[in-house]
Amino acid sequence: MSIEQNLLKLRTTLNLTQETFAAQMGVSRQAVQKWENGTARPDIKNLIQIAKRYHISIDALLLDTDKRVAEELSYDKKIQPEYASVHKWESYASQLSVEYRQCTEEGKNLEIYQELFRVVEQMPPSEERKKIADILFCLALNAPTVPDYPYEEPSDLDAIRRCRPANRYVPAHPLPDAETLKDKVYAAWLGRICGCLLGKPIEGIRTNELNQVLQQSSNLPLGRYIESKDITEALCDRISFRLRGKCFADTVECAPVDDDTNYTVLSQILIDTYGREFTPYDVSRIWLEYQPKSAYCTAERVAYRNFIDGYLPPNSAKYKNPYREWIGAQIRADYFGYINPGDPETAAEMAWRDASISHVKNGIYGEMFVAAMIATAAVETDIETIIRSGLSQIPEKSRLAETVRKILKQFREYQDEKDCFRFIHQTFDEHNGHDWCHTISNAAIVTAALLYGCGDYGKSICLAVGTGFDTDCNGATVGSILGMRRGSNCIGEQWSRPVNGMLDTSIFGVGRVSIRDLAEHTMIHMKK
Repeated sequence: MSIEQNLLKLRTTLNLTQETFAAQMGVSRQAVQKWENGTARPDIKNLIQIAKRYHISIDALLLDTDKRVAEELSYDKKIQPEYASVHKWESYASQLSVEYRQCTEEGKNLEIYQELFRVVEQMPPSEERKKIADILFCLALNAPTVPDYPYEEPSDLDAIRRCRPANRYVPAHPLPDAETLKDKVYAAWLGRICGCLLGKPIEGIRTNELNQVLQQSSNLPLGRYIESKDITEALCDRISFRLRGKCFADTVECAPVDDDTNYTVLSQILIDTYGREFTPYDVSRIWLEYQPKSAYCTAERVAYRNFIDGYLPPNSAKYKNPYREWIGAQIRADYFGYINPGDPETAAEMAWRDASISHVKNGIYGEMFVAAMIATAAVETDIETIIRSGLSQIPEKSRLAETVRKILKQFREYQDEKDCFRFIHQTFDEHNGHDWCHTISNAAIVTAALLYGCGDYGKSICLAVGTGFDTDCNGATVGSILGMRRGSNCIGEQWSRPVNGMLDTSIFGVGRVSIRDLAEHTMIHMKK
């Protein structure tokens, strides 16, 4: 570059105005202006002064040959994030052990890279770790499936439908009359909200500590809400799970904000905005418009980030998403069951449209399974029939279907409640985050709670929550199904009283809403 270009670049790189630069050099602004437009050049005295003051050689100014000026004036400087400040849900590199486990369960052959996944995850947060993790993502995405993998688990809707059981559930009973149906829908909302509240203060606790909490308050096995008076200072000091400051049933004035209830309200907004023919892309727009990033967790947080970065469904579910089969979609199913009573196939299809933006395979099936069960519960009372209706909408040779069938088999052959829940704990490790938050482990708990609860609302949600794992999610799902099954009379006052008929949300422009109003509005969205 010429001397005038080098002088201009130097001044702008230092963020100096012509006036400031001139004052520092002891010349006029007009002199600097002439140096930079090439109509005049600084004399040797000025050049020496510039070189000394700004630590640049005269060769660099005149000839543009000094490496130092290239470093100082380079336009190729890189700005990198502070990797240590990136939340773990948004840092693919920090969740490589989850990715490896997920790939293994999907039947992908990555065994030769197992140690590399582990070592890279343990590296300090850095650009280098991110680059290696990006390579590992490509390896995982393109890894071959082991030859003897026994499952058929597609993610696209047509392939899912081809893999369903041949003998699928067909509703044997007509829809109830309008008033009865309205009460069932109201009870499904209320049942979900109360089941969520039961599990909310202990979400994340492990059963070894949960049982201490319940035993101290004469509430083992769980049979009522955990209340603030049950939580003593001595108990808080004895266990590692943080109990102080939680939402207890005796300290709330209505149902508190929770993602398990936010999603159901958000689905109502989705249908309001885009109608029953909404697309997966429409769901992604609703997410971006109505909630901040902090409202989303695990797979949903990754998908949200991917929307912003331009990855559209279904790629938003796949790109650097190690949580792609976790429980997040399963807790978003309910509204699609509410608005399709007696029609589990349509409920499951809507659930697929919602789930496919953030999940794959069994993550999708979990939402379809629950939506179909809720739709069936509007016209059926037999619990096994409701569960089998859900199974009829997902691939027969999937890991989720296999696990649910095992729970059904245990119930039919042994009907021993403790043995069944012991089996769940032996199969899935609640102390491992992947198992704790996976779709399949929690669907197994929902299934067992429905079966061994024998249709009793209180017993069923207590079984779902008392088993541990994702307590508020499972309590909410079981409560929703049973509310739709029997209507509001099945939900005792001890469960409904604390919420006072109201629900708080953190959805933009919604805030606190009446549960009755939510139910009334749901009726509008049903297929006429």
